[in-house]
This record gives sequence, structure tokens and C-alpha cells, in this order.
Amino acid sequence: MSPVRTSSRKSPRTPWTRERLVRERAVALSLTIEPSSKAAYSSALQSYISFCTSHHFPIEPTVDTLSFFIVFMCSHIKPQSVESYLSGISSSLEPFYSNVRDIRRHHLVTKTLAGCKKMHTSPVHRKEPLDVTHLARLSTLFSHSLIHDDLLFLALLFTGFYGLLRLGELVWPDRRMLQDFRKTTLRHTVDLTPSSYAFLLPGHKADRFFHGSQVLIHQQLPTILASSSSPIDVFKNYLSSRDKRFPFNPELWLREDGSIPLRSWFMRRLRVYLPTCYGGHSLRAGGATALAGAGVPPHLIQAAGRWSSETFQVYIRTHPMLLASLLCRPSA
Repeated sequence: MSPVRTSSRKSPRTPWTRERLVRERAVALSLTIEPSSKAAYSSALQSYISFCTSHHFPIEPTVDTLSFFIVFMCSHIKPQSVESYLSGISSSLEPFYSNVRDIRRHHLVTKTLAGCKKMHTSPVHRKEPLDVTHLARLSTLFSHSLIHDDLLFLALLFTGFYGLLRLGELVWPDRRMLQDFRKTTLRHTVDLTPSSYAFLLPGHKADRFFHGSQVLIHQQLPTILASSSSPIDVFKNYLSSRDKRFPFNPELWLREDGSIPLRSWFMRRLRVYLPTCYGGHSLRAGGATALAGAGVPPHLIQAAGRWSSETFQVYIRTHPMLLASLLCRPSA
């Protein structure tokens, strides 16, 4: 039986030089980890190297070295942070020591970490969730303001609350190396109607490959959320001011000087009107708590907040019985 020859319609691909293959591979590998994670991993690796140097241990990881590192660091910082350090150390050292992840999973290492968590346990301090009364007070305060930055601050506050957004999805980080235009919301993605507004969130924590998520904020909100000013009106006021000043700029969120708002800028303004018990996570936590109080089913809160797991439950902190009744509610 003679082999069947098939003709390929694909045009021949020009082979690359070895130098280009090495360069393109390096570029691809550099994008596997977010810049913020790289910075954290670098800090973890420096701590590990400093520990090994000061204790005269070799850099090559062993079960003893990692377990000793755990007990030493847990006496200075939280065990949860040490656990994150181990992930950074494993990722950084894996190209040089291929068995580092097996050592990290060794029972002596994991049990040492578990024991340190019990020895050095401490209560978790989370920022308080925002309430609709805060939004109502601030919207009243800025009701007659024509200052663009005031309109921007209020629009970010309302959008983060009603859209269950992380502050990092609305503003840029302060460190220039962590600012990524691919995660910047663009003006042309806005879909504005008389009863809603929507925009494309191009990339977020749970979207590693920048597929994007549509954020929709509708006028028909549960009764408990309707006690504050309409988020539609707040957003329209900002958008009108933004389009007059920057009709050709691609970014949606822009300050009066044309720059993308930074986290420090938003937090400084928030500190003026609210105490320090409120922070960036208060927007997302407040929106989830308010939806839970309004009786919205948990799976809808999870979908609206783009949570990939049930970790959204930690944001619902109004009352333990609220969470219990929410979770026991039959699915719609």
C-alpha cells in the first residue's frame, strides 16, 4: 500500500535564527508572572538569601533549610506572609534547583509551617465595608461641585461599590513598574443607556489572559441600594466632564491634568472624608455586603464580582446570620 501524499496549502514559514528563538522564548517566559508578583518574589528571595548567608547555610534548598527559614521568619512576620514567601522562593529557585517544589511540599516543611501558624496566630484585620449612607453623604457633599477631580472621585467610588470592583481595577498602582496599559479601561468600551452603563474591564486578578469582563451597573437596584444617589447620574456627570476636557484620550478614568488616577491619589481623598478603618477593599466589600442584605442569591453576587471561588463570602461581614441565611437560600 503506497502512502497518500497530501498537498499543503500553507505557505512555508521562514526559519528563525537561534538568537531570535532564545530572545522570543525569554520574552514569553517573562510574561508568565505579573510584575507585582515578580516584585514580591524578589523580596522573598532576598529574605531567603539573607537568612542562608547570616546562618552560614548553602543557598541550595533542603528540607532543613526551608523548615529553619520558616521558624525564623515566623517569629518576625505573620506565618501567612511566610507561606507566600515560600511560593516566591520556589518560583525563583526552580530554574537552578529543579527539586525545590518537592522540598517545599515535604511533610517536615508543611508541618513546620502549620505549627508556626498555631504558635503565632493573630486576628485578621480587614477594612470596614462601605455603606450606602457613606455614598449618600459624599454625593450630597459634591452635589454642586463642578471640579473635575471631585466628579472623578465620586464616579470611582460609586462604580467600585455597585460594580464590586477592586480599587486596583479602577486606578493605577503608585509604582511605575507595575502600571500596565493593558489593564486600563478605555472610553470607547462604554455603553451608556438611560437606565444603565457598562464598560469592558480588560484585565483583572482572575483574568490572567486579558479576555476581559463586562461590568454592568443598572438603575433597577434592590431597595437597600436605592437609598443613595443614582450611580447612573454620578457616572454621567463625570463622563460629560471627561469628554469635554479629553475628547481624544483613550482612557476612561482621567484626572483634571489628563493623567490616570493613582491609588495614592484616591486614598488621600478617601482619608479626608472617611476614617482609616475604610480602605480600598471597602468598595468591593461594601457592595457585596449590601447585595447580600438585599437578598441577592450568593451565586449572583459571585458572578457579579467575578470571583472564581466562594472566597467572596469573606466580604459579607454584616452579621454571621446574614451569611448563614444567604448560603441556605435556594438557588433561583
